[in-house]
Amino acid sequence: MNSTKIEGELKSLLKHNLDELTFQWLASKLEVIIGSNSTKDLYLTYSLLSSKVNQDESLKLNLEDESLRSYLVEQQADILQISRIYLLVSVLNENSEFFEPKVANLIQVADTGELVTFLKFLILLPNGERFKHSAVEALRTNIATVFEAICMNNPYPATYFNDQQWNQMYLKAAFMQLDLSNILEVDTRANKDLARIISDYAHERWAASRDIDPLFWRPVSSFIDQSLLEDIKRLLESESSKENISGALCCYHASNKEAKKLLENYPELYNQVKTGEVTWENAIK
Repeated sequence: MNSTKIEGELKSLLKHNLDELTFQWLASKLEVIIGSNSTKDLYLTYSLLSSKVNQDESLKLNLEDESLRSYLVEQQADILQISRIYLLVSVLNENSEFFEPKVANLIQVADTGELVTFLKFLILLPNGERFKHSAVEALRTNIATVFEAICMNNPYPATYFNDQQWNQMYLKAAFMQLDLSNILEVDTRANKDLARIISDYAHERWAASRDIDPLFWRPVSSFIDQSLLEDIKRLLESESSKENISGALCCYHASNKEAKKLLENYPELYNQVKTGEVTWENAIK
């Protein structure tokens, strides 16, 4: 979905959800900001929106674009967040060369709530890759809501992160015991280094007699070597049925012939996976 269409959809959404005075106030502020390339008015408007927008009103997501509507629902968007993202999308569409550094600076000084909004909806901004520095910085934060904003149900990391950044995010999410099923595109972003990291982390947890989220193993299927095969055997022989299932799924989707052959020793698990009774999406619930 292109940024011009996103801007139009968000504008329509605001027109149906904001009272007329607030909508006209925002429209007039945008005219000033864009007409005079006013950094001051951009920052002031972004801040004032929190006092102008009535957040008690329920949001009516009457949008033509189903993918955008679904994304806003998934991210539990509220009217203030949409107002702020619309403001940023609008100025960036009008003059990206001038406003990109201004938006980047705005995020650097944002409070936690404003930063969470920015990260959740970063994928909607035109030339979103230009703000990757802010997204990567969110991986280092100790604020859970900020980290979750970039990694949970967010397509931005899979689209723009390199393998090192992706792996850092995935490992930290596991360490924080977040729901790994909410990380998007795990299969497509799987890589050999991540498979090794998963194995190393698992050995540390096992040595400390600590549990491991069975979903943590999902990225290893295409990279099973002799060392990882021993880990998979441990999963299949575990007393935990969830670990058994994760081991079976790793084997079933593996390119390694030994792994596939190993799964044949567990006919019940093999049949559950083959028939689709268990998948990564439904198995570890």
